[in-house]
Amino acid sequence: MKVTINDFLKMKPEGKKITMLTAYDYPFAQIVDEAGMDAILVGDSLAMVVQGLENTLPVTMDEMIYHTKMVSRAVKRAMVIGDMPYLSYQVSVEDAVRNAGRFIKEAGAQAVKIEGGREAAEKVEAMTKAEIPVMAHIGLTPQAVHRMGGYKVQGRTEEAAKTLLEDAKILQDAGAFSLLLEAIPAELAAQITNGLFVPTIGIGAGPHCDGQVLVIHDVLGLFERFVPKFVKRYANLKEEALKAIKQYKEEVEKGIFPGKEHSF
Repeated sequence: MKVTINDFLKMKPEGKKITMLTAYDYPFAQIVDEAGMDAILVGDSLAMVVQGLENTLPVTMDEMIYHTKMVSRAVKRAMVIGDMPYLSYQVSVEDAVRNAGRFIKEAGAQAVKIEGGREAAEKVEAMTKAEIPVMAHIGLTPQAVHRMGGYKVQGRTEEAAKTLLEDAKILQDAGAFSLLLEAIPAELAAQITNGLFVPTIGIGAGPHCDGQVLVIHDVLGLFERFVPKFVKRYANLKEEALKAIKQYKEEVEKGIFPGKEHSF
């Protein structure tokens, strides 16, 4: 059975934590789904961890659709959420609805995620009216990296915290079925979470959110350019892959591989 929006909404009052991870291709999506994750985010973070770019801004709608299709194809249970890339929704409400609809219609996603506070509310409302479920994203919003002056914790001052609390309510009222809270103090995340009836998903927002999300390349030790404080590495797949590939190279050079058992 597919995880639905209703499942998300029920888990919060039941006190069940929502588990979420990113994936960008068929094999990893299959593994994440098999592990029992509730949701898979096809994040615009693919710009950095898959495409090797400096930030998330250059990734295109067509690239996001391409990757979301692969993930949707692999998944049997988890909810697939497509991350709307930079300039796919900021320009107009019409753009926002049309591009969000592509994730549902072409790519097989069940929902989309967009960044921004109250300024995104009109788009959230229009998408929801068009039967497109929306996860809102506040706090550190990577598409605003230039305005924010880098990847910095948000909501540290009383005024900034008040704005985030207000933004969360506005986005909930606009129809967002959940909110992703990124890089904000744990106490503020708890306040936001307790003040909403929709669930919150944290990334660098402490333990009091209704669920958690991380980038799969961070979890598996496949991305080394920088490791945020909020990341916990559960494996070092880069080291394992390097070891295996070096062994293959050595065996080819020494004539060990292919052996009789690998030949016809």
